[in-house]
Amino acid sequence: MSKSIDLKSLDINDAGNWPTPVKAAAAAIIAALVLLLAWQLLISDKSDELTVLKAKETELRSSYEVKQARASNLEPLKEQLAQMEAMLQQMLRQLPSRTEMPDLIVDISQTALASGISNDLFQPGAEVAREFYAEKPIALRMTGSYHQFGAFVSGVASLPRVVIMTMHDISLKPLPDKSGAASDTLVLAGTVKTYRYLDEEEVEEAAKAADANAGGR
Repeated sequence: MSKSIDLKSLDINDAGNWPTPVKAAAAAIIAALVLLLAWQLLISDKSDELTVLKAKETELRSSYEVKQARASNLEPLKEQLAQMEAMLQQMLRQLPSRTEMPDLIVDISQTALASGISNDLFQPGAEVAREFYAEKPIALRMTGSYHQFGAFVSGVASLPRVVIMTMHDISLKPLPDKSGAASDTLVLAGTVKTYRYLDEEEVEEAAKAADANAGGR
């Protein structure tokens, strides 16, 4: 029969003489406390650090996968860009050149007259150079019928050179007759812009001018 131990009679200062079972239990408790303290001071901090590192690893892996996908598509994109630039240059070459522009403006005016339209005002303005093309504004006021304007548009589209015309601040109104009533005659007034391509020398000059303007700001 085992002998019971009175814990109240144990002297903390005389732990060396405690019964063996009591000393074993005390040692186990102390070891558990040491392990718990070590966990709080060392392992717990490392666990938090490990969690952060795992999140960072996931982020870096995702970033790597995105960059790898971009790199694998880089060459096809370069080829596509080169094809688009070649198409753009081909389309620009279809526009009038610097030497052809004056004749083109005359052709547009003559096409209007041949369609029966009256050119009350047909005044080309100063040319404006852009990055790779130039635009030529033309202030105009034309008088004619609906069908005459239709014939004019068709005639411009049939010119040998590709003609691009955009309209700005355009008004199209019926011309009142002598009694003040609206007639079948229309008045077209405003500004149209037509375009030509810049040759290599002009492109370089336009780039230098753009750089100079950017540096002066």
